[in-house]
Amino acid sequence: MFHENLKTLRIEKGMSQQFLADQLHVTRQTISKWERGLSVPDADMLIALSEMFEVSVSTLLNRSVNEEDTSESTLLAEKLEQLNLQLAQRNQRSRKVWKVIRFIAIACLVFGILCILLNAVAMKSYQAPEASVVEITES
Repeated sequence: MFHENLKTLRIEKGMSQQFLADQLHVTRQTISKWERGLSVPDADMLIALSEMFEVSVSTLLNRSVNEEDTSESTLLAEKLEQLNLQLAQRNQRSRKVWKVIRFIAIACLVFGILCILLNAVAMKSYQAPEASVVEITES
């Protein structure tokens, strides 16, 4: 199972829970929960773990790192790996779209503020008393 593989790989690499947590930008308690099987990481974190331990995601998800893989569990792990990669790509695309939307919204806001400020300056110069003095002469 994942939690056993995570602990085995972490110990084989000589990493502490704290070191692994710091590398993944999570808390030590999160690593502990993963190793005890109380929770599982998301797709992005599985990919980061597989890269850190230099194994495939399917290896992380298989029954045991030390056991022979059965064809069924290998097939299932490969499908899970594909799904996790697709989910990670979709999340990445979604983040990019939101960044573009945020940029456009901020640009519109800045443009609106500039229009208001320029309008205020134009109105001020239009309404300035010096600019509207008309000389009346008696004939």
